[in-house]
Amino acid sequence: MCSLLKGIDKIVFISRTNKTSLRKAQRTFSTTAPTFYHATRSVSVDVRPEAIKKPHPKIKSGVEGLAQRLREKAPLMTETYVAYGATKDLVKECARAGEYKIPQALVKGGEIPVDENGVHLGEAEGWWYDTLGLKPTFFNWAQITFIHMYMLQVRFRMFPQSHASVWIQHLTNQAFYAAEDRLVVWHKFNANSLRQKHLKDMFAQWRGVLLSYDEGLMKGDAMLAAAIWRNLLGAKEDVDFEKLAQIVGYMRRELKRLDNATDDEVANGQWKFRGDPGEEAGNVKAPSRMMASGNAKA
Repeated sequence: MCSLLKGIDKIVFISRTNKTSLRKAQRTFSTTAPTFYHATRSVSVDVRPEAIKKPHPKIKSGVEGLAQRLREKAPLMTETYVAYGATKDLVKECARAGEYKIPQALVKGGEIPVDENGVHLGEAEGWWYDTLGLKPTFFNWAQITFIHMYMLQVRFRMFPQSHASVWIQHLTNQAFYAAEDRLVVWHKFNANSLRQKHLKDMFAQWRGVLLSYDEGLMKGDAMLAAAIWRNLLGAKEDVDFEKLAQIVGYMRRELKRLDNATDDEVANGQWKFRGDPGEEAGNVKAPSRMMASGNAKA
């Protein structure tokens, strides 16, 4: 009897050991995504050809119908999930024009270039850097992103009142998630206190952008140009005012496009801004119709 009990104990012990080993083996598979905010995440799975089947149309339509009914019955509960996913893509679109990289940050022991004020300098191309002459810095990236975020936020205000604040909040959150990720990846700001300092400064700038651009949108192009001059160009005296006017024209043009778009075209997360401010050069140089007609006020 004693030997039988020992045999049973041994079998139980081996069984438990095998299960523990299996669990450990399963946990070695990592689903952690890279820290790169703009990294493309792809998944590849080998599937037998005979296993590939088209989804049943009734199931697909049934699921979509259920989701639609759920959104109608509990809009606030589901809207936050829709907004979270869509604004993540929209913020990437807002940041696209000001995108820059610092290759030295990816090299072990690499030294990040700085300007005369000790600010990290990156590498970038596009109208905002090549034509307007901005330096590829974190500050300028944020300000270019803010211009596009502002235009989207103006459009979000046209959503139903119960939804507008949800979308605006998620857009802001996603922008600051992207900013913190950029500080880690490209600037090597691994200390949380250092990142928080930059993010607080960035938030203060965002509040100023909202107030000044709202005022400019309501009071006219001259006021909007002054707001862009202060926020984006740092109120510098040696500014090309034609290019400043091109930015105003660009914002007016894209705001008009957003105004003409349906809620679904904006809320699906696939909205794209067209071109750059340089495309407004012809309109900026064209004589004013009001001045040509002699109706301009002295």
